[in-house]
Amino acid sequence: MCNMKKFIYSLAIAAAFMTSSCINDLDTLPLNETDKTAETSYQTLSGLEEGLAYVYGSFCLVSQNTPGSSDLAMDDAGQSELMRQYVMLNEMSVDALKCIWGDSYIVDLQNNSWSSTPNSSTIAVYTRGMMAITRANEFLIQSKDKDFQGVAQLRAEARFLRALAYYFMMDLFGNPPFALEENINGELPGQIGRANLFNWIENELKSIINGTDGEQLADKGAVDYPRADKGAATALLARMYLNAEVYTGTARWQDARDAAKAVIDMGYRLCSNYEDLFLQDNGENEDARNEMIYAVAYDRDNTQSWGGTTHFVSATLSDAAAVDIAANLGFPAGSLIARERWNGYHVPSIYVERNFELTGVDWNAKSGFGYDREHSDKRAMLYNIGGTEAYDKADVNTGWRCWKWTSRDSKGNLYSSGEYSLFSSADFAIFRLAEMYLIYAEAQARMDGGTTTDATAINYVKALRDRAGLETPSYIDLDFILKERGAELMWEGHRRTDLIRYGYFNSSKFPWPYKGGVPDGKTSLPSFRTIYPLLQSDLNENPNLVQNEGY
Repeated sequence: MCNMKKFIYSLAIAAAFMTSSCINDLDTLPLNETDKTAETSYQTLSGLEEGLAYVYGSFCLVSQNTPGSSDLAMDDAGQSELMRQYVMLNEMSVDALKCIWGDSYIVDLQNNSWSSTPNSSTIAVYTRGMMAITRANEFLIQSKDKDFQGVAQLRAEARFLRALAYYFMMDLFGNPPFALEENINGELPGQIGRANLFNWIENELKSIINGTDGEQLADKGAVDYPRADKGAATALLARMYLNAEVYTGTARWQDARDAAKAVIDMGYRLCSNYEDLFLQDNGENEDARNEMIYAVAYDRDNTQSWGGTTHFVSATLSDAAAVDIAANLGFPAGSLIARERWNGYHVPSIYVERNFELTGVDWNAKSGFGYDREHSDKRAMLYNIGGTEAYDKADVNTGWRCWKWTSRDSKGNLYSSGEYSLFSSADFAIFRLAEMYLIYAEAQARMDGGTTTDATAINYVKALRDRAGLETPSYIDLDFILKERGAELMWEGHRRTDLIRYGYFNSSKFPWPYKGGVPDGKTSLPSFRTIYPLLQSDLNENPNLVQNEGY
């Protein structure tokens, strides 16, 4: 397949998916006679490849036009992008990420006060998740019985993308609509329940890993990055098994450990420098790509988005912080570490204290990063100069600022002056090897009663801590592993799911700023808030759907 980043953006297939219902969108007719339709686009192998790229694009693009216009009825196109809002639902709703902007979705997430009235986050993730499923279903319809060489593998990739979208929906919305190929131009979908959806995703992933029905994903390294392979599907199984007790009521720790080990044994390798995983050329840097099992691709020229990693680069820093951090990293005076500075995202101090091992923290420091970076956890790409320790949602100079994603690349280039694009080329890793190490360790610890001395588990954790410049204890327990996950995977879309699995999301004993709308967060959350509501517009249009309890 040709360059996937370019392919995803330069498509002209079928309809724009602009209607409010996510199932019958493919009924839309072309706007003019030169527009392609599904019936004309899937008649050649290259047409099928373009169609598959369109499914891949569901996770990173907001329209078939420009990054400033959205195919959803939302004022801010960037806020309608799937991966941006997927991260917000998982990180801003807990202790990891806060924002001083007053957008309604931010207020809802920070205060854990979302309702059946949709906001930008729930609209974007729900609608685009169902769009990805619908597009995959359409691809499977159009590619059926095609006898081109390689079509079976393309179909397996489409099935993986559909399973990944269903995983997002299952994790966030619990019991979403369940639509398969027959729902295209057919009956509106119903629901099968969270546990049954888990089982369906599990069986689908196993099928395309093993090729039991003739459609099989490629082995690791057999397809060009960033296409999905067996590693991606097995990594999704590992993550699902780790959370199986939440999704189904039955723990699957052994399966989680075994799936993680299966991925590890495929030959992925840790990137030698943690920072390189998040730089502008992470998709081109072989050392970083060795760790990335599956990533959503972004490119400043071809897959542009105000979501994706652009919002991470742009949303966290002020002008002063961007200049100061660049100077601290050795760039010429006046350089900016970020092309744009929206100055909104912050990391609450309680999150930093819980997860990062820092030395010399000084909230009155006038230079440096506000802590002794050389002798601290190298994963802590943080800055507090000019800030106040107690997070205040109305104060722009509050909490820690994060520079995990910036306008740098691994060769020392800094793409932040006016001559460079405003968009980010850093890819967003959905799965990377570090997560598999941590899944293995946690599953082993749970099988060992909460604490483990298992050599393999400890060695996996040690590899991550060695990279971070930290020592590793002789045994590890569950809270230690959660801390490691908080440091290693910060802002990568894991935190809410982790806290739910640990029983901390609802607990008054695990506070964070504005949890439940309480400034100090010392409150509990009702159990129904562990999942988000289905979109009311979908309920209105589809009598087969029932809203989640509590909404």
